[in-house]
Amino acid sequence: MSLHHFSLANFRRPLYLWNLIIRDSTNNGFYTRALNVYSCMTHSGVHGNNLTYPLLLKACANLPSIQHGTMLHGHVLKIGFQADTFVQTALLDMYSKCSLVASARQVFDDMLHRSVVSWNAMVSAYSRGSSMDQAVSLLKEMWVLGFEPTCSTFVSILSGYSSLDAFKFHLQGSSIHCCLIKLGIVYLEVSLTNSLMGMYAQFCLMDEAWKIFDMMDEKSIISWTSMIGGYVKNGHAVEAFGLFNQMRRQSVGIDFVVFLNLISGCTQAGELLLASSLHSLVLKCGCDEEDSIENLLITMYAKCCNLTSARKIFDLITEKSMLSWTSMIAGYAHSSHPGEALDLFRRMIRADIRPNGATLATVLSACAELGSLSIGQEIEECVFLNGLESDQQVQTSLVHMYSKCGSITKAREVFEKVTDKDLTVWTTLINSYAIHGMGNEAISLFHKMITDEGIIPDAIVYTSVLLACSHSGLAEDGLKYFKSMQKDFGIAPTVEHYTCLIDLLGRVGQLDLALDAIQGMPPEVQAQAWSPLLSACRIHGNFELGELATSKLLEISPGRSGIYVLMANLYTSLGKWEEAHMIRNLIEGKGLVKECSWSQVEISGSYDTFAAGNQSQAA
Repeated sequence: MSLHHFSLANFRRPLYLWNLIIRDSTNNGFYTRALNVYSCMTHSGVHGNNLTYPLLLKACANLPSIQHGTMLHGHVLKIGFQADTFVQTALLDMYSKCSLVASARQVFDDMLHRSVVSWNAMVSAYSRGSSMDQAVSLLKEMWVLGFEPTCSTFVSILSGYSSLDAFKFHLQGSSIHCCLIKLGIVYLEVSLTNSLMGMYAQFCLMDEAWKIFDMMDEKSIISWTSMIGGYVKNGHAVEAFGLFNQMRRQSVGIDFVVFLNLISGCTQAGELLLASSLHSLVLKCGCDEEDSIENLLITMYAKCCNLTSARKIFDLITEKSMLSWTSMIAGYAHSSHPGEALDLFRRMIRADIRPNGATLATVLSACAELGSLSIGQEIEECVFLNGLESDQQVQTSLVHMYSKCGSITKAREVFEKVTDKDLTVWTTLINSYAIHGMGNEAISLFHKMITDEGIIPDAIVYTSVLLACSHSGLAEDGLKYFKSMQKDFGIAPTVEHYTCLIDLLGRVGQLDLALDAIQGMPPEVQAQAWSPLLSACRIHGNFELGELATSKLLEISPGRSGIYVLMANLYTSLGKWEEAHMIRNLIEGKGLVKECSWSQVEISGSYDTFAAGNQSQAA
């Protein structure tokens, strides 16, 4: 009988027909319809069997609807399916997919009989909830009790590792790999091998991921995509494109997920020629109308400093989503075009499109770059109108905007209203104090973050703390924090930390100590550290050390005019006028162009930019 001829109004039907339409609805993704059919069925006085409830619980898991799931649990208990392994496993899986792992475990513990599928479902529940210690513990228990794990068991665990950011699990993950080798099932199923690659990519161990990929006899499109995505995620865009070329030579079909990864790689590399070539391929394959692809293309061109192409793609989108607007606004904001970002935001508002938190955070960053307190306050009003005053991303952006616009008091007020402060919020205000020369306040807030809130600092917040020490001349404190971030938190110094340290020592006249620090740095970092030392030499009149810093900088970047300017200023500060004149002639002789300084002024809500040397015009 065709299901189209099955009338739900005709309740007096046998159970197998009800099951038939429930199965059809569930298998075709009509989950709400399946639950409605069950409601009609129960009203007709027909009870489900061990085929009915797994289908309905699957529908609840996919919606997800814990309300209907718990109702079905009650029906299962009332009818008496407590001993049915099939039904109980489906119940366990439903709770798991509705993010109620404790309830899933309760069902698991109460089961009279368990199958391998039941154990797999519980392992999957823990893995999905990132409770990897419990998942591995259950795997061991399962093995001890004589239930041999299957590929599905290990896919669940490896997928759990692939969603974690914590590198501490890599030894545990490697142990699982050894277990797979021992069982001889590493290459038994492609899905298992792909999960193993995904785990190593998540742990930034691309060499290990490549070994597995290279050993695969049969590679699916997911295998190629996983490796390409892994390379992009770990900042190896060149390797990602090399693998993509190899993939094309082997005539592997390309899907839009591959393009998503490659566009992200182009965004990372910032190579316009590569970006244009990839865009052409996207058009050729007909994937350009995918919403996510279009938005990534906008971001890609913006990162490659081609806002014209980004805007063309944006303008060609007939039905612009909120993400499309946000991508283009962010493109302008992050490419030092804050005025255009604000103009586009106003156009979006006029089109009756309600902004979300990400959009408002981006617009606030544009206000911060403009330094316009008045427009920033207008955007804050928009935040309240849209009920986003408790959005932490927006609150963080407000703190940054008020700080950059010179209102540190207002920045602190917004900070105090944040209920559950994360590291980013703390870092934003600490950095605000730093750039305003309020070193003691920055340090005090940093200590409060660690001691009172128990938040673990990262490399970024330490950059702000060192900057605060530098701007406030707190040399001893700066040296103490530079050492403590390595000793107490295992944070390896970056270029930013080293340059802050040299700037700090230079400001207080500890030039010999700064030189020793530079000479003790890794070679790739030294290149960035000589500039602040040269600036300090000018301030403190140390000609000999200034010449050394200049020679080192010219070895690294002979074409930078700023180096010559700094040296000329050093000669001038020491009254060595002939030497200064000679250096300036050298700048002209080499055809070097000094970057022009500029200022921006707000007049009646509009902005004018003035370069150094512009002639003012009287009204």
